[in-house]
Amino acid sequence: MKLMNDKFCFAMRVRYGECDAQQVVFNSRYGEYADVAVTEYFRVLFGGVKEMLNQGLDTQVVRFAIDWKSPARFDDVLGITVQTTRVGKTSFTLQANFSDFASKRPIACAEVTYVLVSVGQCQKVLISDDFRQKLVSGATNVVVNHSGAALA
Repeated sequence: MKLMNDKFCFAMRVRYGECDAQQVVFNSRYGEYADVAVTEYFRVLFGGVKEMLNQGLDTQVVRFAIDWKSPARFDDVLGITVQTTRVGKTSFTLQANFSDFASKRPIACAEVTYVLVSVGQCQKVLISDDFRQKLVSGATNVVVNHSGAALA
């Protein structure tokens, strides 16, 4: 299996408990899936959430929107590509595209907007040039595999 579009990709397997009686993923799970994929994206870009917190920075979700295209089912291996689509003064937007890893069948597309805040006080923080550059450059040709499947 080839990397999707040469972007950052988080691979995960759908677990039984994440599905309804028809073995289709509950719609609320996509927010969790996006959050885990973005956490791994931050690990590549910034050294991880802990490193950001150590620098006094945190993020808060202010918008989450998703469009579904087809169902994900129990035991599917999903590929979630993440890329930065916008960087403002204190906020940024990431896009997470969900696909079946093997067939590349589109499943869903989510857009998540974050505000950068200070740790503790949760006050908006201006995005520094260094932080901005990392977001703009993104992460390419990286696959983080949590699926248990052998990925090529």
